[in-house]
Amino acid sequence: MTVSVLARTRARQWPLATAAATCLLSFMAFWVAQRLAHVNMLDVMVYRAEGETVRAGGDLYAMRATSANLAMTYPPFAGLLFVPLTFVGVPLMRTLATAGNLLLVVALVQLSVQLVRPSLSRTQLWRTTLWVAAIVVWCEPVWTTLRYGQINLLIAVAVLWDFTRREGNRWAGVGIGLATAVKLTPGLFVVLLLAAGLLLWRREKGWNQWLRMAATATAVFLGATAVSALILPHDSRRFWTGTLFETGRVGFAEETANQSLRGVLARLMHTDDPGMWWAVTAAVLGGAAMVLAVRAALRGDKALSVIVCAVTALMISPISWSHHWVWCVPLLVLLVDRRDRVRPGWAVAAVALAFVSFALWWVPHDPGRPELDQNAGQMLLSAVYPLTVTALFLGYAGRALTRGRQAVAKE
Repeated sequence: MTVSVLARTRARQWPLATAAATCLLSFMAFWVAQRLAHVNMLDVMVYRAEGETVRAGGDLYAMRATSANLAMTYPPFAGLLFVPLTFVGVPLMRTLATAGNLLLVVALVQLSVQLVRPSLSRTQLWRTTLWVAAIVVWCEPVWTTLRYGQINLLIAVAVLWDFTRREGNRWAGVGIGLATAVKLTPGLFVVLLLAAGLLLWRREKGWNQWLRMAATATAVFLGATAVSALILPHDSRRFWTGTLFETGRVGFAEETANQSLRGVLARLMHTDDPGMWWAVTAAVLGGAAMVLAVRAALRGDKALSVIVCAVTALMISPISWSHHWVWCVPLLVLLVDRRDRVRPGWAVAAVALAFVSFALWWVPHDPGRPELDQNAGQMLLSAVYPLTVTALFLGYAGRALTRGRQAVAKE
């Protein structure tokens, strides 16, 4: 009996060990590839400069850092969080940033799988996580996040941590609140939580998890912002009254790396400011997508709701650099898990190809701003992420409409 149990235990452990070894080898190869590519980790150097500015009592939003002359674009709370980067040397900081981001890749995959398939056992969860992490580390948004030393993975993990907590967990919402205090885009999740929570409250006549998370996230965001205002009053006043609205300081809208609707329209119209065209398009598509997200939440499909909200935020944001699209990881996990429902069948492979092909970098994108003169083929390549997600939205909406009509016909 004991021998039989031991044999079954080893049989379960071998696939897990194989997955762990494969993931480790993939990460090691990734680390070597990044070193051979001479990645500069530019953004983490900017974060360090922001932390140094806070320690020195300087003006955060007058600061410029690195040879690219980059400015601070996040809320003041982010500057406070970057102070610890100044306590170690630059080589060690870069090593820690790379190692930390690789661990965050594993965390992001685990939370994505947990969100999509909460019924998996712990062994199944970890085995799936390690196999998937070994693959998705090579997709363009993840590669570029590590190339620059960005915080996108941390933001996504903080949000997904909230949405994978058990019902009634009092800490759910903290991650979204902190993520929004660091980078405002996750605030759209609060909109989702409020909308779904209020509709559920009307239906069930009672307090629910969505409203509880919205309240917690809002309180944490306001608390973090208040702390920042106390410690950095000048920077806080400057950001919330002026810098917040200066989208130009982030970069040119037409840059190929800008994978938002505004970037697509800027390149399509051969201008650096698409103006009201972007506002109207973002309002229409963003509103329709959020309706899909809220409807999914009301049906109990949390995974679909969260992922639709995430990619909507990326689409409607003024600037969504390609490395912000690390949300492709939970998106791909969801599509693969539901591949039997996706039509046509090759759509999942096409979406995966869009995020691993680096297609947006196949077009001219040097500092001379050639994106303002793209031809039709180049525009398609440089709009690969928004076009992919828009196609998914339209396909899903079309199928939902067809199912609705069929249900009415049967009645």
